[in-house]
Amino acid sequence: MAATEHDFQEIYETYQPRIYRYLCRMIGEHEAEDLMQEVFIKVSQSIGDFRNESQLSTWIYRIAANTAIDRLRSASYRANANAMDIESGPHADYQADSVGDLLDRSLIRKEMNKCIDDLINKLPEDYRKVIALGEIGGFQNREVADMLGVSVDTVKIRLHRARKQLKEAMESNCSLYRDERNELACDRKPLTMKLR
Repeated sequence: MAATEHDFQEIYETYQPRIYRYLCRMIGEHEAEDLMQEVFIKVSQSIGDFRNESQLSTWIYRIAANTAIDRLRSASYRANANAMDIESGPHADYQADSVGDLLDRSLIRKEMNKCIDDLINKLPEDYRKVIALGEIGGFQNREVADMLGVSVDTVKIRLHRARKQLKEAMESNCSLYRDERNELACDRKPLTMKLR
């Protein structure tokens, strides 16, 4: 049974924000908007073939995951990611302002989120997917397993290993502390150059 234009519009409105957040975690904000459009083009072209063998959300996330993986593997993505790393240092978007404490906290949160996103993006692809779907997307292990086409045990193992790697990366790359309001904050540790 082919879906109508109205059905697709409803699907788009329902899933667009979630797919966008997922793609931001998978490939970064700079690529997510374009890739999201690509995902929904694929959804619109294939919706007539959807057979209800899985949940609609599972099917859409699988399309998003496969599209993101294809982009991550592309040479153009890797070249663009390397160029962005060179252009932006850890405090490239920080601007001192006298607006006060609210702005300071907002900048700290933004920097923390960027730092964590960068660390997540450096995880192996399989770990990044389970973190993005389970921890960030809020899906249950069974749903993540269906979306990725793996067993629930595989999801649990990957999630455990991803959390461990992320924790180790945070400990080695971030200085965590509590600010004057007792909120968790972090600063990136300065990069040290290895001398030969």
